[in-house]
Amino acid sequence: MGVLQALINIDYTFDFVADDGTLTCGKPAQAIEGEIVQLTKKFIENNDYVVFAIDVHDKGPEYHPETKLFPPHNLRGTTGRELYGSLKDVYEENKHRNNVVLMDKTRYSAFAGTDLEIKLRERGITEVHLVGVCTDICVLHTAMDAYNKGFKIVVYQEATASFNQAGHEWALGHFSSSLGALVK
Repeated sequence: MGVLQALINIDYTFDFVADDGTLTCGKPAQAIEGEIVQLTKKFIENNDYVVFAIDVHDKGPEYHPETKLFPPHNLRGTTGRELYGSLKDVYEENKHRNNVVLMDKTRYSAFAGTDLEIKLRERGITEVHLVGVCTDICVLHTAMDAYNKGFKIVVYQEATASFNQAGHEWALGHFSSSLGALVK
């Protein structure tokens, strides 16, 4: 048996990707849709574990740290929180499968305040593959937590994007130089 791996698909939603999303990465995020969809389909077909880790917020909680940094985004029950483009179709077609799960997250990292680590460990997964947005925020914090928890990390540079190109480039370097990640 080879390395057991999971794809963690981070925050590829309308609010983060669409031109009129409330916290959009815009064209750079739209340009990676094909690669994210292709990788997601490949992992699903290989029967690898696929996690859609999706940011969720409730309107108005001033105590949440992001309210001081960003406008309201990915609000529960809004279209802004829906998966963007054809990735939504891939999820809808496969959500019944045992290896596909959509998980709410309320912080940058997909590990913070969730049962992601438990789900990975109970499946014997030792390697996480990361795609999505924003490279230098939620993808980065998920990678840092994965590193601290002892997972091997693979990040796909053609399947990550940010609204901050300098931050995107910095994060790609940080993944390999400081987290030992394979950046493909």
